Amino acid sequence: MTKSLPTDLAVIPDKGVDGAAARLTPERVARVIQILLAEEGGARLKVYTETCVHCGLCSEACHFYLSNDKDPRFAPAAKVKQTLDPMIRKNGRVSVDFMKKACEIAFTECNLCRRCVMYCPFGIDISYLMLFVRRICHRLGMVPQYIQDTAHSHSATLNQMWVKEDEWIDTLQWQEDEARDEIPDLRIPLEKQGADVMYSVIGPEPKFRAQLIYQAAVIMHAAGVDWTMPATPGWDNSDMCMYTGDSEMMARLKKVHFETAMRLKTKRIVMGECGHAFRSVYDVGNRHLGWKMPPLPMVHAIEFYYELFRDGKLSLAKKYDVPLTLHDPCNVVRGRGLHEMARFVIHKTCTTFIEMHPNREHNYCCGAGGGVINCGPPYAKKRVEGNRVKADQLAAAKAKGARVIIAPCHNCHGGLEDIVKYYELDMEIKFLGDIIYECIEKGEVDS
Repeated sequence: MTKSLPTDLAVIPDKGVDGAAARLTPERVARVIQILLAEEGGARLKVYTETCVHCGLCSEACHFYLSNDKDPRFAPAAKVKQTLDPMIRKNGRVSVDFMKKACEIAFTECNLCRRCVMYCPFGIDISYLMLFVRRICHRLGMVPQYIQDTAHSHSATLNQMWVKEDEWIDTLQWQEDEARDEIPDLRIPLEKQGADVMYSVIGPEPKFRAQLIYQAAVIMHAAGVDWTMPATPGWDNSDMCMYTGDSEMMARLKKVHFETAMRLKTKRIVMGECGHAFRSVYDVGNRHLGWKMPPLPMVHAIEFYYELFRDGKLSLAKKYDVPLTLHDPCNVVRGRGLHEMARFVIHKTCTTFIEMHPNREHNYCCGAGGGVINCGPPYAKKRVEGNRVKADQLAAAKAKGARVIIAPCHNCHGGLEDIVKYYELDMEIKFLGDIIYECIEKGEVDS
């Protein structure tokens, strides 16, 4: 790719960060850092920060580092040295300007993808350390405005898109009506007690991608699944609070989600195609509530689709015949190991599959699902230019014939759409559900 890289590494203006900085004093900064280091740091933080020998083996794993011409400031270990290390070494006595730069690094120069963990000889989890920096920023009120607005929406309405309760129900009924034009006996069951599956989605689906609910209903109907969706708050499984450092609000949101499923006495939760939401429900939010694992079984859509095809519950009317490639989302591949299940579904439904390289757990991050994309327009150019290596990866797959990218994650869609547009790659992006809906036998069809 030939796009130029940013040369100015100064802090980008942001209302949320700058407004907080104007209200802070060095004394307040030191006090907050000292409290968090004492109360929430613990052995894990100490081992990680004291074990790193700055060998640099993590550097080649980071798409920000690779895309910025291997500028050492973007190496994962260097990000820790520029943020958390001075806070610990100086016992929190750092300046407000230092915190502004630390905030930008933690929120917009690390997407918490955990690729670097795989290459660290000591297994140091840089994403945990960057989340700790974000936690400090949250407690100081210093969070990029766009992602904080999303977190506020979720805290006020229990969904990140400010969808009102009647609007949620109307959307489900609207999608049911649309689907019944195609399949007259289809239903989207609401509030069904004891169903095998509670299907949950993220806020943008009823707001911007309601057709995905339609498609999910058709897949459920074709497979004969006993399922339901809630009519109450608790349906949104997403969680930007996890990425702003607001652990208390994250735990509250996950509690509502779990309790909604338990109120319906469902046997398990099936989540739509979203990576960060899966991370928040399966790996982070449950732990802040004191559960090692979620209180009831839950699976991501990839695993659910795999089960349906494995068990012969879906039949194909045709195969998708446009050459395509697969983006492996960080939060369900490195975070859950669903890469082979995704490929199983693709091989079942598609004729021509072209691998990206590297792939599976080694795939490059989209630059979105760790909250970076949610920090909004002030950082958009920096984000896409900081992922030139992903654009090169996509371009290489396109050169081999791929015309479509499957991305089984909402934030990955957003990140990849920006990359495809910015680098003029002319590739279409689809969900796995898009492909399955197009290819399966749908049962009774209105003549």
